[in-house]
Amino acid sequence: MYRLIEQDGCAKSGEFETVHGTIQTPVFMNVGTVAAIKGAVSTCDLNSIGTQVQLSNTYHLHLRPGDEVIKKLGGLHKFMVWDKPILTDSGGFQVFSLAKLRKIREEGVYFNSHINGRKIFMGPEESMQIQSNLGSTIAMAFDECPPHPTDRAYIQNSVDRTTRWLLRCKNELTRLNDLEDTINKRQMLFAINQGGTYADIRIEHAKTISDLDMDGYAIGGLAVGESHEEMYHILEETVPHLPHNKPVYLMGVGTPANILEAVDRGVDFFDCVYPSRNGRHGHAYTRHGKMNLLNAKYELDDRPIEEGCECPACQKYSRAYIRHLLKAKEMLGMRFLVLHNLYFYNHMMDEIREAIRNKRYKEYKNQMLDNFRHKED
Repeated sequence: MYRLIEQDGCAKSGEFETVHGTIQTPVFMNVGTVAAIKGAVSTCDLNSIGTQVQLSNTYHLHLRPGDEVIKKLGGLHKFMVWDKPILTDSGGFQVFSLAKLRKIREEGVYFNSHINGRKIFMGPEESMQIQSNLGSTIAMAFDECPPHPTDRAYIQNSVDRTTRWLLRCKNELTRLNDLEDTINKRQMLFAINQGGTYADIRIEHAKTISDLDMDGYAIGGLAVGESHEEMYHILEETVPHLPHNKPVYLMGVGTPANILEAVDRGVDFFDCVYPSRNGRHGHAYTRHGKMNLLNAKYELDDRPIEEGCECPACQKYSRAYIRHLLKAKEMLGMRFLVLHNLYFYNHMMDEIREAIRNKRYKEYKNQMLDNFRHKED
């Protein structure tokens, strides 16, 4: 159940109750695709840096170790030793990212595994079965994420099929939640809005899926090549047509600036690989923008990554030391930066919630965006 606590303009902050705990929104979900955050970050670490929700991927866990294996071991929460909410992506994004390895049909999608080439079929029922085996808190409906740009006729046909798939997902998860051996009988299901950059198709699809009274609603198919301005426009057009009393999730977004702008347009949930991926490549997020610790100017810099930051790296270690670790290709350097970046994102969401609840979100957003434009030397 979603309870709205405060609204400041279109920005909203609430509480979303789940079987694995209450999520304070807006929230950033830390991405652990194969039940782990890349960069040697454990679930104990995630707790220490204020993580509320962990996200894992249905397709990847189906391939290895296998969802049946995870079910036999007690489900994903027990498997990875995490007692807070988990959201599982449906596998629909792989319809986009593995375009050269799949064929889309009405019944579902035929894949060739990116690991060993073996044939895999996944449709709405299969996606729900896998996610039920994983026992995640929130399951995502199986959809198609079309590439950008795509012509209008293809987008419309894709959206219509995604709606039909959603109905199949809803029926199948209802059936699975009633089975005796189901791990999480209170597993939730989020629908996904699609439509590319065609605002009218997005709006019509939002109205259609809103009538189905889902547990939450995601906006998919953005951050796939369109401009930031196009993305913000689609959010402005689409979000008002989704239920106000349910959480809204913008999938795969994004940079700190993207998140600040999307919150201002009514979005509650976010996920993105940027904090961990950029951390593994030597980049740190700060209140003054992104910094590259591989730069020579940090060789003798004994300051923390960011003054005042309370992440595990900044509390004790210098830019110079972390740069040395990165240059020496020591895993510890990557681990420190991933921890710092995830802490930065989680802490920014804390500040966003506080700003909304104190009715000063515009001021906070503008200050943060201004900081990003005037980077620290």
